[in-house]
Amino acid sequence: MGEKRQVYLDYSATTPVKKEVAAAMLPYFTEHFGNPSSLYTFGQEAKTALRTAKEQVAGLVGAQASEIYFTGSGTEADNWAVVGGAMWKRGKGRHVITTEIEHHAVLHSAEYLAKEGFEVTYLPVGADGLVRAEDLKGALREDTTIVSVMFANNEIGTVQPIAELCRIAHDAGALFHTDAVQAAGSLPIDVGALGVDMMSLSAHKIYGPKGVGALYIKKGVNLPTYIHGGAQESGKRAGTENVAGIVGFGKAAELAGQDFETRTKKIAGLRDYLVERVQGEIPDIRINGCLEARLPGNINITFKYIEGEAIMLLLDMAGVSVSTGSACTSASLAPSHVLKAIGVPVDEIHGSIRMTVGDFTVKEDVDYAVDTLKAAVEKLRSISALNGR
Repeated sequence: MGEKRQVYLDYSATTPVKKEVAAAMLPYFTEHFGNPSSLYTFGQEAKTALRTAKEQVAGLVGAQASEIYFTGSGTEADNWAVVGGAMWKRGKGRHVITTEIEHHAVLHSAEYLAKEGFEVTYLPVGADGLVRAEDLKGALREDTTIVSVMFANNEIGTVQPIAELCRIAHDAGALFHTDAVQAAGSLPIDVGALGVDMMSLSAHKIYGPKGVGALYIKKGVNLPTYIHGGAQESGKRAGTENVAGIVGFGKAAELAGQDFETRTKKIAGLRDYLVERVQGEIPDIRINGCLEARLPGNINITFKYIEGEAIMLLLDMAGVSVSTGSACTSASLAPSHVLKAIGVPVDEIHGSIRMTVGDFTVKEDVDYAVDTLKAAVEKLRSISALNGR
């Protein structure tokens, strides 16, 4: 296997901050430290930087700068969209639709609404992880206020037919929100073509800093104020802005749009090479999710007879970082709700790992990771009581 190396294959959990992003942020900690709400020069410099960042983030998804609202995370953006959208439209009804495979930021927002008297319908998905148009049509009612379907799943990478689902929701008079935290920077996005009313984004998934997110709110959608106490973000989210972080988000969004096709094609090629090697060299596995409609860097694999957590720990000892599910629930012993929803048997869910390739991955990383993975699987299966062979 050769000399030990550090290989990071968990880009869906978070990404390193690119050097250009860090360089863009640095002056706003030191030289340009003003409060954007201040009228003097220091403040106006910061305000100009925020305006530029809005234009950069808007450019990544085909929005107008005035439709971008900065938040503290993608999770906050999801909460604001789902809860705020339902509250804004509660005069129409109290029915909300989402899916069984959403990020917990959406699922827990839906649970909160249920406690507040709303009724929530959770759409099923097929074995490929895709939401069916007919299921959405069948679930919509006159009192449906908002539909929330994630653009691409954080665990299995499945990409949903957002434009089609959005049209169906709009035909029934419902708002449509999509969590695009995993999709932005990895898939071409045009909010105008998609037709969505709201879209959640996060900086740290596109080589920007942690602690900064954004919510696209289509012009005309009047969500209630989310945080009270000031006039920031057009009076919708009070609190002095994280200027340096927002500047970093803007720069990361700008970089994500450059050489987009070349970059994503390279990532998809490395992912396909990883899949090819694993399928050809390790028996008794299952690729989870849809291989066609899928994020370019994502692969989720079930290894029968062994525990995914044990695989992850052995890989980590060898310098390879992967995950057993979404980073937000990695401390939980509960089986992945996503893998459960696509029909993976519960005893096999625990034998699943997610590997995600990113901008800094090279072929040698993939080879080292697969060689390490093969050795780990062979070792664990040799001592597994579940291995009946």
